Amino acid sequence: MADSLASLLTDHPIGPDRALVHTSTASLSKPELLTRVSRVAGRLRHLAPGTPVLVTGAGLDTLIGLFAAWRAELVAIPISSRLPPAGLRAVVRSCDPGATIRGDEVTRRTSSTRHAPGTALVLWTSGTSGPPTPIIHDHDAYLEIIDRVLGPLAASRDHSRPPSPNLIPVPMSLNAGVFNALFGLRAGAPLVLMDRFDTTEFAELVARHRIRSTVLPPAAIAMLNADREVNDLAPLRYVRSITAPLSPFEARRFHERFGVFVLNGYGQTELGEVIGWTASDARRQPERLGAAGLPHPGVSIRLADPDDEGIGELLVRPPVPVSSRLAATLGSRLDDDGYVRTGDLARVDDAGFVWIEGRLGDVINRGGNKVHPTEVEELLAAQPGVEDVAVVGAADARLGQVPVAFVVGAFAPAVLEAACRGELVPYKVPVRFEPIAAIPRNEAGKIRRSALPR
Repeated sequence: MADSLASLLTDHPIGPDRALVHTSTASLSKPELLTRVSRVAGRLRHLAPGTPVLVTGAGLDTLIGLFAAWRAELVAIPISSRLPPAGLRAVVRSCDPGATIRGDEVTRRTSSTRHAPGTALVLWTSGTSGPPTPIIHDHDAYLEIIDRVLGPLAASRDHSRPPSPNLIPVPMSLNAGVFNALFGLRAGAPLVLMDRFDTTEFAELVARHRIRSTVLPPAAIAMLNADREVNDLAPLRYVRSITAPLSPFEARRFHERFGVFVLNGYGQTELGEVIGWTASDARRQPERLGAAGLPHPGVSIRLADPDDEGIGELLVRPPVPVSSRLAATLGSRLDDDGYVRTGDLARVDDAGFVWIEGRLGDVINRGGNKVHPTEVEELLAAQPGVEDVAVVGAADARLGQVPVAFVVGAFAPAVLEAACRGELVPYKVPVRFEPIAAIPRNEAGKIRRSALPR
């Protein structure tokens, strides 16, 4: 193994008298964090190298558990502390862990599984289009995923100033949390960890730690847009949207309200981020904010079977060839040229920016006419009184499927229908506008369309 993710902590350049990790209530220096990591690693000495271990708890707990596992040459499996018993049993059956780490506590389990040398992480897909799938990452491969994104951003950063603290507003059980925490350490930045997103706490942490850029999932951006009590996010200048596509409407609304540019990004647990923005892109092409961005250096993309609107399934070839282990997991999603079928629909504009138009399985086939839910959702989200919206296909005896809109907020169906008829071709107009208290979303903020009432 050429390098280990453990080095992101041991080699961090911060001085011993400065805090490296902050939570809402505590701060730890690098020596303090290393002491706790070493203590937990010592409790894992009974496990053979390559043994998988579960890592859970609050953000700081998970961070300590990850680095303790890597120091002991084990394979870390971050999981949500809110996982129900049935979900935990499924993870245990799938991964066969030798221990569970929660902060400073280690609970022993019996395991016969040993991963190959160099294995770092088992992360889970979000499960929006099927059951969550475990994805295995090597130390070297995950460092490449980090550096792929860090390189272009570092090139445009003002190196006369120290890196802004990296605020992590998503759970560390998610790939987005793990990636952005390790990304911050790789960039030489301190970390600020949030255990659960709250708009008031987020604004307070941004001000306290003078955060200039951070990441946010679309659901959090929508929450901040809707919170009338939060009126200032200074000195925040840039937000990178993560975990799910963000509508251009929400991006524009956030910029108009807070003066903060929203830079989208696109990736998958299997591939890491492959498409994104830099600050210079935003300054040069502000009218394209809302797009996923441009392919990162070394990333190739193409569209499979584009329709008349230029929308087709996005295929991605990462800069580094897919490992044989990941290839086995991807199966038929990996073609002979090294491209991975993402299952996401996209189009590419004349400047090369990629726009995500939804999931392949979410397309509504209304009597042979294709309806992309995200197009309808963006139009409805811009209407007064609409706080959140999801459009799904409902079974129809004559047409096969028809679009139905589930809407959160105070609205008149006739007004929403008129807005749709003024902007959309008739077959894209929802047949019903159903009130709902909240749109069901997973922990990453993605809409759980299958959970919506039919």
